[in-house]
Amino acid sequence: MSETRLDLKIRPYDGQDENAVLDLLRESLGEGPTGRRTLAFFRWKHFANPFGSSFMLVAEVDGRIVGLRAFMRWEFRCDDRPIRAVTAVDTATHPDYQGQGIFSKLTRTALDSLAGDADLVFNTPNEKSLGGYLKMGWQVAGRVPIRIRVRHPLRLALGMRSIRGAGVVQVREAPRVAAPRAAEVLADSGVGSLIERWSAAETRITTKREGRYLDWRYAEVPSLDYRALSLSHAGRTRGLAIFRVRPRGGLWESTVTELIVEPGDRATASNLLRRVIAAASVDHLACHFPSGSTAARQALRSGFLPSNASIVFVVKPLNRNLGVDVTSLSTWALSLGDVEVF
Repeated sequence: MSETRLDLKIRPYDGQDENAVLDLLRESLGEGPTGRRTLAFFRWKHFANPFGSSFMLVAEVDGRIVGLRAFMRWEFRCDDRPIRAVTAVDTATHPDYQGQGIFSKLTRTALDSLAGDADLVFNTPNEKSLGGYLKMGWQVAGRVPIRIRVRHPLRLALGMRSIRGAGVVQVREAPRVAAPRAAEVLADSGVGSLIERWSAAETRITTKREGRYLDWRYAEVPSLDYRALSLSHAGRTRGLAIFRVRPRGGLWESTVTELIVEPGDRATASNLLRRVIAAASVDHLACHFPSGSTAARQALRSGFLPSNASIVFVVKPLNRNLGVDVTSLSTWALSLGDVEVF
């Protein structure tokens, strides 16, 4: 079949589509970051989001859903100015219909609908899909570098050989994590005050972390076990670290998604990083914190070194009157939690 002969219908997603859409996602993308694509995770991701329900379109052929384009709503702030955004997620075309322009049609229709409703689109495509985004006007803002701290060099070397197909490494049982679940730590009222102080000091583009965002992102997410650590002094919460232990091939990694401390508080940042490192017997830890931040500087001093890994960060501006160049990574203050694929 060719694109011109497809009797293609594009329409908004409807609640009755969820089972068909989940089947499409499984057939096109596999089981996803949780290891199993569930209705609970889908509903959390697209409908419990405090920034608003996702904008989703489906493509039908003869009444059968063969394509999905989902844009999850996000909100940034830049020097106290709000920036409404969406991030492109859950892009799926049924294998029988790939290469026939469905992705492009869904994307163009979605962008037309989002005009005036969002200031920008951002996402982190893989190398395979990057070209398609560039053709439709996305721009590469830069590569988000990942820093790694190695805990077990030999196991890491064997694991990397296994990932490259040059050897076999035995998969170990998941390590025990000596840190409370994120929900327990985020319930502390002092965390909210810390976030307010941290946000007031950051003038670059950063996720609006106030309100329910942290609860939704880390405490309420189904099937992903985020842990958190905080430090207080004289009744004042001074720092917060959030991470999760995850498998990477035959390896175990602690992915540090957030390290929030007051500007210049190097002692708290170092203390929290030491506690995260000691929390689980993983093979390595990974992080990215805003460049030039206290968290980033202390991560380097704590043994988190540059690696070959990075995440491509692309942006498509929809509002040209934002007063900031969103296509340059230097204007962004991103954490790994902002670009973690889920």
